[in-house]
Amino acid sequence: MGEKYCGKEKYPHLFSPIRIGNIRLKNRIIAAPTSPSMITTEGHFTPEMTAYLEEKAKGGVSVVTYGEAIVHSATGKSHNKQLQLDSFGVKQGMAQTARAIHNAGAYANIQLSHGGKYGGLVSVGGDQDGCEAAYGPSPEMTPEGEVYEMSREMILEIVESYKTSAKLCKDCGFDMVQVHAAHGWLFSQFLSPVTNRRKDEFGGSLENRARFLMMALDAVREGVGPRFPIEIRLSGDDLTDMGLGLDDCIKVARMAEDKVDLFNISCGNHEDPQMFCRTHPSAFYPRGVNVYLAAEIKKHVKKPVACVGSLNDPGQMEEIIATGQADIVEIGRALLADPYLPVKALHGEADDITPCLRCYECFGETSRSETVKCTVNPLMGQQLSGKYGQKEPAYKKKVLVAGGGPAGMEAAITAANRGHDVTLAEKSDKLGGNLHPAGAAYFKEDIVKLCKVMERRTKAAGVKILLNREVTPEFVKEFAPDALIVAIGSDEMVPPIRGIGLSNVIMAVDAELHPEKLGEKVAIMGGGLVGSEAAVSFHHEGKKCFLIEMKKEVAEEVNSFYRGGLMPQVEKSADIYTSTKVKEITPKGVLCEKDGKELMIEADSVVCALGFRAPYDKVDALCEQADEYYIIGDCSNVGQIYQAVNQGYYAALRI
Repeated sequence: MGEKYCGKEKYPHLFSPIRIGNIRLKNRIIAAPTSPSMITTEGHFTPEMTAYLEEKAKGGVSVVTYGEAIVHSATGKSHNKQLQLDSFGVKQGMAQTARAIHNAGAYANIQLSHGGKYGGLVSVGGDQDGCEAAYGPSPEMTPEGEVYEMSREMILEIVESYKTSAKLCKDCGFDMVQVHAAHGWLFSQFLSPVTNRRKDEFGGSLENRARFLMMALDAVREGVGPRFPIEIRLSGDDLTDMGLGLDDCIKVARMAEDKVDLFNISCGNHEDPQMFCRTHPSAFYPRGVNVYLAAEIKKHVKKPVACVGSLNDPGQMEEIIATGQADIVEIGRALLADPYLPVKALHGEADDITPCLRCYECFGETSRSETVKCTVNPLMGQQLSGKYGQKEPAYKKKVLVAGGGPAGMEAAITAANRGHDVTLAEKSDKLGGNLHPAGAAYFKEDIVKLCKVMERRTKAAGVKILLNREVTPEFVKEFAPDALIVAIGSDEMVPPIRGIGLSNVIMAVDAELHPEKLGEKVAIMGGGLVGSEAAVSFHHEGKKCFLIEMKKEVAEEVNSFYRGGLMPQVEKSADIYTSTKVKEITPKGVLCEKDGKELMIEADSVVCALGFRAPYDKVDALCEQADEYYIIGDCSNVGQIYQAVNQGYYAALRI
């Protein structure tokens, strides 16, 4: 194969072609269906969404799938802003998007979806612009509102909408369609004996409960014609009392087999926060946790089977296909972290793949601002402006970066790759900054990988690295940079609590890096993200943990998607004291006040996780020594990895 495609030798199964219907996939990697809210209020693609999908195609996948296109807007819109296939004027953006995906080297796929009862209830993403009423298989009263039974006439109308929507997608240039029959949406609701209590031909036996889905698949085939690839997303197990188990899912797959060309096997239910973090696995699950479901379905069907489950590593993907667990891997968040994962694997550059941290910032941003972002990829959601490139620097500058954390490294890499002469000075003996304590917990190995990737890139970019070198105003003056980037991080807050200086008190960063310093009973002051994750980590090390927080909730600032997976772990790991104020630390533990009463929490060690503060005095003193300066990361404003990487990248582009 030669050096250019050496990945074909390392991952021969992953990079072997496969035929699905009338198309030949160049490899076994499909960009899983995703649907950030970059959609107009009329339900059309925006140029930003097109550019987002186009970049995935540039990155080397065989197929790019857009997720959750609604076939029947009057009843099926589950989120505020979704592609609506029955919206007047929707075709133009769809055709342009299909062309953009083709021109970048991939096939275009689109997922046909209907929210069922969540079209009219408040769902995860549909709190403002739902349908007028909620229709499901059977009448029910929920905390979010009343659900009406779908009439037979409505079912037939929706079946027809699958046909017309599929034909529309084909006419607009899409090469495949995927019918969504999982995750608690319409067909899941009909398949479930719990939510489907009908007495007609659409209820009762599994065959009857599957009838709606089978009719929709037949209608889709009628709409697209023979040999056009139809994919179906099915659960291998709904993993809830509300849905189907593995055996019934196998039966549904066998019923559908002669109607489809590819199975996509997922699991779970979108509307259960804890289950959401299994459907889209959190960092508390092993990579590929859901692959076993695809492997089991594959034993019972002859058509190709695709698996999902937070896959990130080409080596693991190769093993899945080589061992016959699945024919194709579909990856979602990993392609937000690094859209070029496939092409890097193909070219033997897997060690340069930016790892997905499974932090759910992508999901969180879609809810928060109706855009998409990624903690580790500063271009995510910015693809449209990124297409126009950056002006070359007017001349090569001598750049000094103060601080080697994620902000400093990203700035140094970007500035050096733009042709500047970059020196990075770091006061400790290694690069990474707070990535080291942040990555110390057993479930944070991806942060360790991120640190290694960024360190390799810093060196590969030709940055001069000075370790054990703190940048002082005198150092800046002597160095005389053309541009100074200040990325010196933040300091842990040490509040004036009586007893804070006792020997049993340890700061959070030190505790995370050296849990062996802790006693058997650990009281953690501060129930934000740092303290909450520390409790999970220390409990895993065998410690008895107590989490003390002044607010009414712990991890209050964390996005709801990550919180859904985090909180069950925190609750298992610590005794939680909310609305509790620390009064004093003693050799015996922490004296607190809760509900107007004193409370003694006995502990061998007291961890201070009360936040960080930017060292503005130091920042200002450094900036005084340079005419051109940029302040980035925690020393600008204490934030998370996203702010550090994002600010580092865009500051360096301005030099």
